[in-house]
Amino acid sequence: MQRRTMLGGLLALAVAATAPFAARAETAPLNPPVTLTVGYQKVGHLAPIILLDDELKKQGVELKLVEFARYADARTALLSGSLDASAVGPADLAIALANGSTNVVGIMGVGSSPKYVIGRTGVKLDSWEDLKGKKVGIAPGSAVWFQFAATLTELGIPYTSFNAVNIQGAGTNFDQALQRGDVDAIVTWEPFESIPVIQGYGYFAKNLDYSKSKAVGAELGMLVATKNAAAEKRPALERFVHAYVAKMNELSKSPKDFSEAMAKLTGLEPPVAAKVAEVIKLGPVITPEQIKRQAKAFHDLGVIQKDVSGEIDKYWDASFVRSATGG
Repeated sequence: MQRRTMLGGLLALAVAATAPFAARAETAPLNPPVTLTVGYQKVGHLAPIILLDDELKKQGVELKLVEFARYADARTALLSGSLDASAVGPADLAIALANGSTNVVGIMGVGSSPKYVIGRTGVKLDSWEDLKGKKVGIAPGSAVWFQFAATLTELGIPYTSFNAVNIQGAGTNFDQALQRGDVDAIVTWEPFESIPVIQGYGYFAKNLDYSKSKAVGAELGMLVATKNAAAEKRPALERFVHAYVAKMNELSKSPKDFSEAMAKLTGLEPPVAAKVAEVIKLGPVITPEQIKRQAKAFHDLGVIQKDVSGEIDKYWDASFVRSATGG
């Protein structure tokens, strides 16, 4: 189902790319120009976000990008009203609603990828059973942690069967811990998954794929906005989504352009960016149904105190993507 959803999304993007921009958005620039403040992170799947400025200026939108190290920090800023929109984790809509924050609306997913536990070279991780007793670096409460924990739950693997080592901060901290031998494996995100593999001190434990859970899946993140921005700045937000979808489609068709944009955003060396670009699939793959499953699972896991799966539909606006793709 996830693969069909992803392929369907990419097909819609391909169709949209063949139509003039005027067919997907008003061509008249906004006058006076509208400033849109958008949060982002330096991760590969958000590469399109740094390529929108020129197009949006033509449309009368002044894009102000604000960098955050973590999805959680961006979510906090969004809910405080400091941002109009932001890239956040797949679970962040449910987390916000469970915490009583209702000034938020989901817009679209941004990409997917397989997610493998990264083992330290020399450490045997051929099966989930091999995690037993191992030291595993995790980022508690992060998007990848949700994916990992949901997979363990569905597989019936006790979280206590291994030694979870909480690592805070940037992904480089995970790689350094793995390289030093402080941990036997890490659960992290790109490009910090590929870097140990490229540099030879880690490997993809491909039998330990935690992107296939029914509850979470392979989603890497999504774009959300405040309800205020979706209403009061709707023309600007529409133009932003249209431009993002168009650029996402362009990069999806050109691994070279995707890797170059990724290198520009993240500061990765071009060969590393090229490897990461082979893994990530850009596209609006996430659905409200998937988010509902996540919300229910996270409540069952005790991560969020309230089951908000029945509220997701009220806080999801697919019209932005439909108008961008003509769907």
